[in-house]
Amino acid sequence: MHGVSGALPLGMMTALEERGFVVFPGPFFLDQLGVIADVYDAEVGAAVGDDIRVGSTSTRVVDFVNPGPLFDPLYVYPPLLDAAVRTVGPAIKLSSLHARTLLPGPAALDIHVDVERGSPDWPLLGFIFMIDAFTPDNGATRFIAGSHRWSDSPRDVELTEYAPQLESACGPAGSLLVFNGSAWHGQGVNNSDRPRRSLQGAFIPRGGRASTDFSSRMTLETRARLSGVARCVLAIPDARPVPTEWS
Repeated sequence: MHGVSGALPLGMMTALEERGFVVFPGPFFLDQLGVIADVYDAEVGAAVGDDIRVGSTSTRVVDFVNPGPLFDPLYVYPPLLDAAVRTVGPAIKLSSLHARTLLPGPAALDIHVDVERGSPDWPLLGFIFMIDAFTPDNGATRFIAGSHRWSDSPRDVELTEYAPQLESACGPAGSLLVFNGSAWHGQGVNNSDRPRRSLQGAFIPRGGRASTDFSSRMTLETRARLSGVARCVLAIPDARPVPTEWS
């Protein structure tokens, strides 16, 4: 797709293409961040059943499309969509949008890719919206710059050899971390005394296998509020063709 309105600035797109990740301001004003954090906490606290997964290092809650319109500006943010179509291709869809809270405490070395080359879900563009600031001390996601161009997989190497190359992707609350899903990355260690909260998602080819089937989970209220761009991005069956401009 060409001529996308609200395109990601050239320098940031260059960083994404060359280094595999970039951090830039998200779609929300600073005075909205308190409300967003409160709603995040409420949704995570109310999650039940298969929607919530509590692990040794983090808590994850799926589907932050249905809770209400507050988070809609995130997955239709023009600079993010521009990065997605330039990384994945013109036919994209949202594969996931979930909450992830990294708990304080030790963690094993985590280096992985989000999608293997040759998968129907490749290429993938991942994004992380920082509810809290990401710092080296609270476990900011770490990347090996340029690794999205490597043919090797983290599964096939001795990871401790690559640990010194990891760089923390830091930013203030409200920032958006965008990355190529083939980049080697992983969570840091949260050495602070507070959980670190974020919203995480990914765009994949429209023919790929989404992590969350948003259409089947969608309430009537959600369907009624969605814009044309949102319906397209969420691959709603009755959505019109992909627009020539995001608006």
